Amino acid sequence: MNRREFLHALALAGAAGMLRPGGARAADWFADDPFAMPDFGNVTLMHFTDCHAQLKPVHFREPHINLGVGNMKGEPAHLVTDALLEHYGMKRGSRKAHAFTPIDFVEGAREHARRGGFAHLKTLVERYRAELDGRTLLLDGGDTWQGSATSLWSDAGDMVRASNELGVDFMTGHWEFTYGEERVREILDNELGSDFVAHNIKDVTWGDNVDYFDNYVVKERAGVRIAVVGQAFPYTPIANPQYKIPDWSFGIQEGHAQKVVDEIQEADKADVVVILSHNGMDVDKKMASRMRGVDAILGGHTHDAMPAPMEVDNAGGGIGGKTLVTNSGSHGKFLTRLDFDVKNGRVRDYRFRMLPVFSDVIPADPDMAKLIDEERARAEKKAGKRLDEELAITEDLLYRRGNFTGTFDQLILDALRETQDAEIALSPGFRWGVSVLPGDPVTLEEAYTQTAITYPDVTVDEISGERLKTVLEDVAANLLNPDPYYQQGGDMVRVGGLDYAIDPTAETGKRISDMVIDGKPIDPGKTYKVASWAPVDPVADSLPPAYEVFADWLRSQERVRAGEPNVPRIKGFKANPGLDRAMLGG
Repeated sequence: MNRREFLHALALAGAAGMLRPGGARAADWFADDPFAMPDFGNVTLMHFTDCHAQLKPVHFREPHINLGVGNMKGEPAHLVTDALLEHYGMKRGSRKAHAFTPIDFVEGAREHARRGGFAHLKTLVERYRAELDGRTLLLDGGDTWQGSATSLWSDAGDMVRASNELGVDFMTGHWEFTYGEERVREILDNELGSDFVAHNIKDVTWGDNVDYFDNYVVKERAGVRIAVVGQAFPYTPIANPQYKIPDWSFGIQEGHAQKVVDEIQEADKADVVVILSHNGMDVDKKMASRMRGVDAILGGHTHDAMPAPMEVDNAGGGIGGKTLVTNSGSHGKFLTRLDFDVKNGRVRDYRFRMLPVFSDVIPADPDMAKLIDEERARAEKKAGKRLDEELAITEDLLYRRGNFTGTFDQLILDALRETQDAEIALSPGFRWGVSVLPGDPVTLEEAYTQTAITYPDVTVDEISGERLKTVLEDVAANLLNPDPYYQQGGDMVRVGGLDYAIDPTAETGKRISDMVIDGKPIDPGKTYKVASWAPVDPVADSLPPAYEVFADWLRSQERVRAGEPNVPRIKGFKANPGLDRAMLGG
C-alpha cells in the first residue's frame, strides 16, 4: 500500500463511518497525512515491542509515576504528564498528548478511540514497505506471545501466526520463555517465520550458546548490510520461573555483546549494527555508553514510549560517536520508523519518527483482520469460553501501568483478599494489561489481559511482618537501584490491606517504613494471612488459577469500584519529573 492508496483508504474509511475524528481538531491533525515522511537515506528499520498478545486495538493509559533515581532522575524515559509534554514540545489536548501521557485520559480515549491492533499496524507497515521498496526491516522487541486469553489458550500459536502475517524479520524475547523450553523450541523449529536472535542465552551447564538462538543475523537491503544482535531479557530466570527454562542461563553479558559486535565488523563487514534489546531503557542507555561499534539499540521491556531517541556518547564508532537508544512503547500502540543514510560502510545520518497507531485513522488490513477473527474463534472453541462475556460494570477507570499500583491491580487485590479471606494480598508489579473506561463492562477478555500467564497459581501463606518488610525492600532494591544493571524485574509489588511509606532515595534495606494494617503498625513478629499469585517456584497444591479467581469474583460483583489506588506515601523528595503528585489519586 503506497501513500496514494493509503490516503484513498483513509477517505473510504471516513465515508464509511469508520473514522471518528469528531471535529475540526482531528480533521486538521490528519489533513496533511501525519504518516508521511520525507524520503531520506537508503535503509529503514521499523520497530514495535511489548505488544503482549493484543491483536485487537486497545485502550492503554500511560503512567503518572515513572520515577528516575540517581542520574536517571529527570531523564527520558522518567518523564510523565506535563514534564514529558514540555520536554518534547507537545500540546495538551492533542492526539500526541493522549498517546504519550495519561492526561485527561478518559476524555481522550472517548474522542480518539483505541490504538494498536495488528490489522491496523499491518496497514502502516505495508505502506512503508511499498514506498521504500526493498530497503525495510521489521523488528519485534519481544513480549509478543503472552498477555491475552487467546495466546494462553493457543500456546502462543495465534501470535506466531499473526507475526508471520505481519512479516516480522527479527525478534528477541522475554515472556516468550514462560511457555517453557520445549514449546519455544517447537515454535522456532516449525512455526516462526522470523529470525529469533539472542546472544545472551547460554547452556546452564556448559556455558555455550544455545544452538537455536542466533547471536546475530545479517541481512542486506538495497545493497546495505544490516546486522541485528539479539539481547533477550537478562533476568528472565529471576523475574519468571526458572523451572520453565532449567537448561538456560541469561544475563546482560556486555562483554560477550562487544565480542559479537567486533566479530560482525571484522568477519561480516556489516554497514549497520543494531541491538534488538529487551533490557529496559535505563539498561540500554548504560550499555550504549560502554560499547563501541553500535549504531542503535532498539529496546523494550519497560514499555517506555520515546517520542525521540536518546543520543548516547559511546566508547567508539556508532553515528558520529553516538549510539541511538529508543523504546517503542507497548501493546501495539506505536510503530517506530528509523531511516539511516549509509555511505562508505557506515551510518552518516538518521531520521526518526514514533507513530501512534490510532485505529480510527489507519484502516484495518483485511487479510490480517480475517486471520485475527479466525484465531479468536478457534481459541474460544478450544477453551469453551466467550471473550466478550461481560463480567461486571466498572464505575472507575481501570488501568495498571505505574511504578506502584493501578486500579486494575486494586481490583485483583480485593478479589484475592475476599475470596481467600486474607488480611493482606500481594500482586506482581506487571506492566502489561489494557485499560477499561468508566461505565464500560469488564469482559472476560479484559480480565485475562491482567492475568494470562503460564504460572497463574493462587497461594495463601502465613507470613511474618518482618518477612513482609523484607519482600517490599527486595522489590524496591530492584526497581530503584541507581545502577540500572541491577534493576532485575518489573514495577513494585502491589499491596492490598497494608499501607506503607517508601523513600526511593534511601539506601538498600532502608527504603520501606511506616507499615500499617487496619490502622495499627505491623508487628514484625506476628504472622499474617497473605494471598498472592504468580509464584516463581512450583506449587504442589494450588487453588484455582488467578484468571478464574478474578473472573468469578467480578461476576459476583455486578458493578465494581476500585476507589483510590493504594499508592505508598512517597518520601525523600518534593519534586521529581517522573512523579505527578496531582494524579496520585488516579
